[in-house]
Amino acid sequence: MSPAPRPDYSHRTLFEKLGVRSDAHVAVQGDHDPEFLSRLRAQVAKAASASLRARYDLVFVRVDAPRDLARISRAAAHLRSNGALWVFHPKGRGAHPSAADVRAVGLAAGLVDNKICAYTASHTALRFVIPLTKR
Repeated sequence: MSPAPRPDYSHRTLFEKLGVRSDAHVAVQGDHDPEFLSRLRAQVAKAASASLRARYDLVFVRVDAPRDLARISRAAAHLRSNGALWVFHPKGRGAHPSAADVRAVGLAAGLVDNKICAYTASHTALRFVIPLTKR
């Protein structure tokens, strides 16, 4: 018996892959691409927060240097129980911080990673969520 065919997500937009809904309560941390922020504003009814003051459905964190890794644990503390933290980080060999660095910080913050998505030519996106046993 052959395995079931894998779903094809290539037709989905970046925001569909990231799980952005119009009613999502969203926060952004770090120096995000202006085009991403503009498109995000067009996707959500309520403007994305640049400061972490509440609980959010989605938090988008950009990490470009090792010093930025601290943003991950701060953002994790502001997730709704079923929320997601997306970390945009450099990709490829020699990336600093590496995907392993990002994953280690997310796991240390009590989260689990469960999805990866292409973001730009230079960055990838890794999704973290609160484990089901802790919700």
